[in-house]
Parts: sequence; C-alpha cells; structure tokens
Amino acid sequence: MNGLLSPYQIVQYLLRAVVVLIAIPFHEASHALVSHWLGDDTAVRAGRLSLNPLRHFDPLGALCMLVGGVGWARPVGVNPRNYKNPKVGMAVSAAAGPLSNFLLAWASMIVYKCIVYSGMGNRIPVLMLFFYDMVVMNLSLAIFNLIPVPPFDGSRIVLLFLPQRLYFKAMRYERYIMIAVLFLVFFGLLNWPLSAAVNFMWGCMVELTGFVELLWG
Repeated sequence: MNGLLSPYQIVQYLLRAVVVLIAIPFHEASHALVSHWLGDDTAVRAGRLSLNPLRHFDPLGALCMLVGGVGWARPVGVNPRNYKNPKVGMAVSAAAGPLSNFLLAWASMIVYKCIVYSGMGNRIPVLMLFFYDMVVMNLSLAIFNLIPVPPFDGSRIVLLFLPQRLYFKAMRYERYIMIAVLFLVFFGLLNWPLSAAVNFMWGCMVELTGFVELLWG
C-alpha cells in the first residue's frame, strides 16, 4: 500500500499533466511565431505554429517535466539564412520560448492571487493548486531552457556575445552535453540552482502583480 499514490498525489500529477499540455505548446509555438515574424517560415511549414501538444512533445522531456518540474520538447527548426541578421534572429527566436512561459507565469500569478484573496481557494483548493503549478512549472520551464549550452535556448542567446565558431564547435557536442544535463537532473544536482532561480522569479512575479493586493484592498 505504501507504493500507491495518495488521492492528493494523483490529483497533483493530473494537474501537472494539464500544465504540461499548456506550457510546452505555448513555448514551442512562440518560437515558431517569432521566427515567422523575422522572415523564416521553416517552423510554420513544419506545422509547429500550433498549440496542439502532439506537434511538439518529446516523450522523455514531457515525462521529466511532469515528474521533476523541468523538461523540454522537440526543437523547433529554423533556417538562420532567412533572417536579415542571422545571429540576432537566432537569439530573438530562441528567447521567445522562455519569454512566453514567463508571461504565462505572470498571468497565472494574477489569477492565483485573485483566488487566494477572494477566499475561493478555501472552497475550490484544486483551482488554487492548478494556478500555483502554472506559475512554478512555467518558471521552471523558462529557466531550464535558458541554460546557456546547446541544445537549450540559452545557447542561442549567448551566441550574440560569442564568436560564431565557438558556438558551432559546441554544437558538435550537443548530444553529450544533453546527456550530461540529464545526468545532473536525474541525480538532483541541478535542484538547488534551479530552485533558487525559480524562487527568485517567484518573488519577481509577486512584485509584478502587486496591484492585485491593491484591488482587493
């Protein structure tokens, strides 16, 4: 019996699953949309400008996000040659994913605070837990993808400040870097830095939604 999940844990995983179904497609579709705005339709032609989770999911990445709170999806393909400035275009399109999750976290924090201050959280605790997960998991997804090594979005942003040859040299070791990151995640070696970053951004979201307290007086 000890190995079975409690009803609370089952509900918690179900809510996380719903958050994953929202956060990952939003992240990946944002990459595709901004890349399209910058002149590259590679992702659009591949059907990635969509909120359909099936177009974006990497099974292992989704499972890691569901269980561990950090994860990834199938990379959105882009062609830098279609950008007016390839280096800037790569950085901006890469930043769009994490930024979309920060925006989702901010919007969710507003709703979360409204639920708390209205007292609705006491009547419908599952609703409060859902929006709590929306904040935390979107922050986690954004921060995890800002790790400045290939294949994460952060590596394309760092490219703005590094010689291009160094970036493409690092890309040759992308698979090994990914295995190393998975090793760190599996053994919990990234827990402290990621938790510290999420807690810091949670505090920022609290400050950025300070007007909610004023509204509820």
